[in-house]
Amino acid sequence: MPHPLLPDLETLASATAAGKGYKLCCVQVFTHLIPMTIQVQIRRKDGSDVSLDDCAHFSASMDEALEASQLFTEAYVLEISSPGIGDQLHSDQDFLTFRGFPVEISFRDHDSDLHQAGLLHKRSDEHVHINIKGRIQRIPRKAVTCVRLTNPTG
Repeated sequence: MPHPLLPDLETLASATAAGKGYKLCCVQVFTHLIPMTIQVQIRRKDGSDVSLDDCAHFSASMDEALEASQLFTEAYVLEISSPGIGDQLHSDQDFLTFRGFPVEISFRDHDSDLHQAGLLHKRSDEHVHINIKGRIQRIPRKAVTCVRLTNPTG
């Protein structure tokens, strides 16, 4: 059962995040921990990575907002973090960051759904390039439906 103050907490966190150049991803309240723990996950509005300094900066602002709101009368621990990345690659930054990592590309070719695994080489305007046992295969970007990180299989 969600904490009864969760909607108010989400509204407060969202407004605080927006005012500081972030967007709210998730708020969780863990009442089974002593003291209660409030976890807030944020992303930068510009899409760049959230740093430890960002978390510390937002933590101070969120702490002030919580104290001013008086939503909680009992002790709590405030944790600020980034949700990290999912396993799907979307942005140009994702493709730069994970160059050389194992990926699986799902794509359509003549009404067939296909999958190709290998090491991410790069993404250009026209193609996603994947290294398969030392050979670069180009898959047209318009055919790609998903690029996701995978675990190496040896």
